[in-house]
Amino acid sequence: MVIPVHDVNPVRRTPYVTYALIAANVLVFLFTPGLAGSVTGDSDLSQLCHLQAFLDHYAAVPQELIHHQLPRSIPTGEVGTSLQGTPGCVVGPPDYDKSPPLSVFTAMFLHGGWLHLLGNMLFLLIFGNNVEDRMGHVRFALFYVACGYAASYGFALLNDDSGDPLIGASGAIAGVLGAYLVLYPKARVWVLVPFLVFLPLRLPAWMVLGFWFVLQAVYSSGEGVSDVGTVAYAAHVVGFLAGMLIAWPLRPGTPPPPEPRGLLFGRRARPRHTW
Repeated sequence: MVIPVHDVNPVRRTPYVTYALIAANVLVFLFTPGLAGSVTGDSDLSQLCHLQAFLDHYAAVPQELIHHQLPRSIPTGEVGTSLQGTPGCVVGPPDYDKSPPLSVFTAMFLHGGWLHLLGNMLFLLIFGNNVEDRMGHVRFALFYVACGYAASYGFALLNDDSGDPLIGASGAIAGVLGAYLVLYPKARVWVLVPFLVFLPLRLPAWMVLGFWFVLQAVYSSGEGVSDVGTVAYAAHVVGFLAGMLIAWPLRPGTPPPPEPRGLLFGRRARPRHTW
């Protein structure tokens, strides 16, 4: 797997939405209860119980998305002891009403660890700014959310009997990668290729992102990977295809959409030019 570090593709405006998404993901991670590296200070079994309760509340679950099968008992976040004296997480009826469609949105900002978070944010930082530049701030924000929903529901349809929580921004970011491939296939991307040492290479975007997509498609079938049950590769594939489809009308040779009039993020929108 190649690791992208920078693309040679300047932007015309500051990618406020991309920066805001990265900041939001980092902040949510830092305040997610029960995660190593969070500021909540939980540890051991208490950490696990708090994390399970938090994910049951805010993560997307395929069974809930497709069949609206909400659990009757969930972890409460408290630690208890069984009749046999074994410590464990206390379960009970939920004290909240969960909306499965809304959980898809909240799940986009949840991550299971630093590696999961930083890997996603790296891809979003490198490729999101140009896609935002092409689409405009508001359209890019809507595009990002739409790709995240497509990825989550696509995965849920393929795994409708799964009760495992689905978290992470990778489905939405996969849509960003698909859009980048359509919009800037010839842009150059600096990558690190692991071969004894990390070799820096400058490759065209179509090669980097095309290779990434092929790997996700292969992994989603269970070939060549041992953790297919813990990584939603199928969501990456669906998100990527959704991003390509949505971005197709904006491919090179077509004019960019007009920027909405008025103030946008505190600055007056600038005119856009055909390119």
